[in-house]
Amino acid sequence: MSIELNTNDGQVTITNDVIATIAGGTAVECYGIVGMASKSQIRDGIAEMLKKENYSRGIIVRQDEDKLHIDMYIIVSYGTKISEVANNVQSQVKYALSQSLGLSIDSVNIYIQGVRVLKD
Repeated sequence: MSIELNTNDGQVTITNDVIATIAGGTAVECYGIVGMASKSQIRDGIAEMLKKENYSRGIIVRQDEDKLHIDMYIIVSYGTKISEVANNVQSQVKYALSQSLGLSIDSVNIYIQGVRVLKD
């Protein structure tokens, strides 16, 4: 699926992969995030961390009529307050997508797939 925008210069098409890549890149820059996790792959309670080029595998972009919803699957750092990390990711993703693409996001749902201890 994709989003069609009509501007003064013509029609712009934004794919869900572009939205997911921008959202994933923004999320991993937030404090307390270790990485993105796959939305469908959890084996034995261990979540696989995704590389930069695979962020769209850990994010689902849904459209209901003219509203946009994003589901993000993340791995957080041990010792951080999960509610604060999730709130920060939600606000940063909404801001980044509104600034870069001009989209208003109705909801950003955060799913914690694991907690990891960062090694120095």
